[in-house]
Amino acid sequence: MPEDTGNHDLAPGVLTEYLDEDSGIFVRSAHQFERFRSPYQSVEVHDTRPFGKLFRLDGHFMTSEKDEFFYHENLVHVAAMAHPAPESALIVGGGDGGSAEELLKYPTMKSVTLVEIDLAVIDIARKYFADIHRGALSDPRLKLSVEDGLGFVRATNESFDLIVLDLTDPGGPSEPLYGSDFYRACAARLNPSGAMTLHVASPIAHPERIRKGIANLRAAFAVVVPYLTSIPLYGGLWMMACASSTLNPSYLTSLEADRRIATRRIRDLQYYNGDVHRASFALPNFVRELVA
Repeated sequence: MPEDTGNHDLAPGVLTEYLDEDSGIFVRSAHQFERFRSPYQSVEVHDTRPFGKLFRLDGHFMTSEKDEFFYHENLVHVAAMAHPAPESALIVGGGDGGSAEELLKYPTMKSVTLVEIDLAVIDIARKYFADIHRGALSDPRLKLSVEDGLGFVRATNESFDLIVLDLTDPGGPSEPLYGSDFYRACAARLNPSGAMTLHVASPIAHPERIRKGIANLRAAFAVVVPYLTSIPLYGGLWMMACASSTLNPSYLTSLEADRRIATRRIRDLQYYNGDVHRASFALPNFVRELVA
């Protein structure tokens, strides 16, 4: 998901992701399954040794079989575990189904609405990424809507306990979904104890994006809690945030988080646990300065 710097892959079979103009990561593709252009973006699926099947949009790494849990578990469970009993959720983006799969683990969850602008993303997920969505895209509690997320949020009269913005980085169709106006529209669709989560950026490669993003969230929500995780496919350290009018996930202790994991019977967690929940709010000093 790192920002587009106008660079391209350096050699045949080598997939290059630039974090900024001077640094990035590369992954060698063993085989290309798909490469085509949808009405919205360039779509690729590759087989790789370190990440298994890997998904790219417009040349940016989106998700992979082997490391998706770093992203999806932290994006979902930090807020969902802090919520007393989530029953409804909205995902904007997230056509790979990974966020839906995590939300549908909650026994209280009655309905998850997934709004994805590009049908090709959903089709690719169904064809290649069963190990990410694990059947969630066919779960009867899931409502799929292929449309623009901004238009959906502005038009709907529904309210939700959780909103998950599972988006590509700012740019193209997703650009309006990173502004304070959209965040205010999302805040209006949350129930009183509800919360919204989203990925923000790399504190190392994108400090200005973090400053702007957190400021836009604070213009729309009374409680904004940045937190950190590590995502190998995105180059390492990554910031996410939870925003709400009342819910503060940092108040949840590690013991209580583990108790809720057990009592809610949340299975198949590869990353998230009570200690991880508490540790994610520990910000290094240079990150504290970014979000001050």
